[in-house]
Amino acid sequence: MSDIYQIPIKELAEEDRPREKLIKYGPGLLKDSELLAIILNTGVKGLPVLELTQFIFKLYGTKGLAKEKSVADLMGNTGLPQVKACQIIACMELGRRIFWEDKSRIPTIRTPEEVYKYLEEMKKLTKEQFRGLYLNTRNKLIHDEVISLGSLNLSVVHPREVFRPAIEYGAAAIILAHNHPSGEPEPSAEDIKVTKQILEVGKIMEIEVLDHLIIGNDSFVSLKEKGII
Repeated sequence: MSDIYQIPIKELAEEDRPREKLIKYGPGLLKDSELLAIILNTGVKGLPVLELTQFIFKLYGTKGLAKEKSVADLMGNTGLPQVKACQIIACMELGRRIFWEDKSRIPTIRTPEEVYKYLEEMKKLTKEQFRGLYLNTRNKLIHDEVISLGSLNLSVVHPREVFRPAIEYGAAAIILAHNHPSGEPEPSAEDIKVTKQILEVGKIMEIEVLDHLIIGNDSFVSLKEKGII
């Protein structure tokens, strides 16, 4: 999973261990990987728990992991055993339910800059991730889904996977986004081909595809602003 050597928790100084830090300082000072390490408690064979959680967040990102709902997909993408994948999915679902109960925190997204601000952590991901942001008629975000992980192509990003959440959540419009781990946000021919196919399906289903952002290291490209959408 990772070539980075990580000291096992039991070998860390007591004040650096996630559980002890939580007890002493509260959750605010802990990194996401440390909080998840407390939930998982142990790593997997040959991989200490902190290295495991760091790998997971580098693959998904915090928001991306929070939106993952499939135990099978999480297992397939990370190599996690079923028990640990279930622990993560259950934890994220609980947090998601609590978060979405606070309607005042649901973001409104109208511009490419607002999309990028919401998805900025994607620039740090080590693997290509394709996301769908699903909006109501007032441009309120009602659902955020990781549609696929891996190279963007027609076989991986099928329109049915894009529009299934739109139907499920009653979305009026969709904004697509994916990252280029190379750091270069310029769209490829495959990016444009996939986008146009999804646009055509959206017209048939009367669900508008507002934009497709490609996120690089510290910048992004909006296919709407480039005139492709």
